[in-house]
Amino acid sequence: MTQLLMPKATAVWLIDNTALSFDQIADFCSLHPLEVQSIADGETGIGIQGYDPVQNGQLTREVITQCETDPTGRLTLAESNLPTPNRRTKGPRYVPVARRGDKPDGIAWLVKHHPELKDSQIVKLIGTTKETITKIRERTHWNISNISAKHPAMLGLCKQADLDAAIEKAGGNPHVEEQVQDISELP
Repeated sequence: MTQLLMPKATAVWLIDNTALSFDQIADFCSLHPLEVQSIADGETGIGIQGYDPVQNGQLTREVITQCETDPTGRLTLAESNLPTPNRRTKGPRYVPVARRGDKPDGIAWLVKHHPELKDSQIVKLIGTTKETITKIRERTHWNISNISAKHPAMLGLCKQADLDAAIEKAGGNPHVEEQVQDISELP
């Protein structure tokens, strides 16, 4: 449910322009009834200009009239016919300048140890480009001789939980334990 815009200013307008009870106004504006009463008495909210909820489409005049005649009635927000805004994605995470040189090392580790990861998943984890990933896979990166595969979470390029989730989504096992034979068992 959407929230009321400027609840105190709306309460000021409702107090000044309607015959609603303090409890109805407090319930609609998410305020305490004593706070609404202090606004009506002029103790608080001095200088707050009233905000008309009918004019901005959050209430209808019919609902106000109905609640004025019925003291037990509750004001409800009007349904908006406006489309809901799209949520913005976070976008690429900021990586400090000192850590940007570690990105190829993290990419090399992911390519080597988890080939099941898609390029788009690596882009999201590390914050790099598909072109860089391709160059590291094909070993044509300009600095390939100095790149050594290092765990990206240890380098601080991504969180271990994010890495595990990406590997699991790609169909791999994030907690593959390398089986090490005990020295005493060797022939």
